[in-house]
Amino acid sequence: MPEPILTVAGVSKTYKNGPTALKTVDLEVNRGEIVALLGPNGAGKTTLISIICGIVTPSSGSVTVAGHDVVRDYKAARRAIGLVPQELATDQFESVLATVTFSRRLFGRSGHSDYIEQVLRDLSLWEKRDAKIKDLSGGMKRRVLIAKALAHEPEILFLDEPTAGVDVALRRDMWKLVHRLREQGATIILTTHYIEEAEEMADRVGVISRGELLLVEEKDALMAKLGKRQMDLTLVEPLDAVPAALARWSPTLEDEGHTLRYVFDAKAENTGIPELLAAVAERHIAFKDLETRKSSLEDIFVDLVGQRA
Repeated sequence: MPEPILTVAGVSKTYKNGPTALKTVDLEVNRGEIVALLGPNGAGKTTLISIICGIVTPSSGSVTVAGHDVVRDYKAARRAIGLVPQELATDQFESVLATVTFSRRLFGRSGHSDYIEQVLRDLSLWEKRDAKIKDLSGGMKRRVLIAKALAHEPEILFLDEPTAGVDVALRRDMWKLVHRLREQGATIILTTHYIEEAEEMADRVGVISRGELLLVEEKDALMAKLGKRQMDLTLVEPLDAVPAALARWSPTLEDEGHTLRYVFDAKAENTGIPELLAAVAERHIAFKDLETRKSSLEDIFVDLVGQRA
């Protein structure tokens, strides 16, 4: 049986004389899995993470981390958590090694040099260990935040928009690090608005919009359940509009009229493809290529959020 390491029960947040930042959320995360919370900026992702980490007090509900209530047993719960915030906030005049070691000792751990060295090596920071934070690039500062979060050997790691504003190379390095941490037994929850990040790293994906957790599903199951397929016909001559005779299939014109796109349910008994192709042929609409593909997680996300708009 999977072992839950995080339980969020009936948690909401409404600020005094302000908006409801988070509607009632229920979430359970098992030890050793990677969960991505996907949503646009302002959706409530950071509020949820802040409540779980004990930074923000919920208006209702409870949170348990590694068996500890984050309100009643804050210190024990917080020791189990490593948090990488969005903001690059750290002591600019300390060295990399000093600031990471301090973070470890802050949680009652000894200054275990072998462990700290391994963390810094994993993050390509060891050669920069004596450099001042202020002299590092933005990408390197982001790595330092991760090193600080890992310094006290937490059981669960929260990454709040971990690759926002970093280059592609660093993003891929961080994806590799996340997978390596999971192989070592860490549980990881990340918030992101990068669809590719959720697709690349997560076992399960939660979609948040306007403070509401719309769903949490295994990534593959989500794509199988909600994902559709699309067929693109690359036309020989562009069309100005979809011919009326094709309206029953509701195709769309893309690429300035050069592509006729038809979205369909691949599991349906009748996909409508043979009839559509016959209708296209009858109207002497010539095409030079036909391609079908599965919906991406981005397509699914847009559909889900659009339904709640």
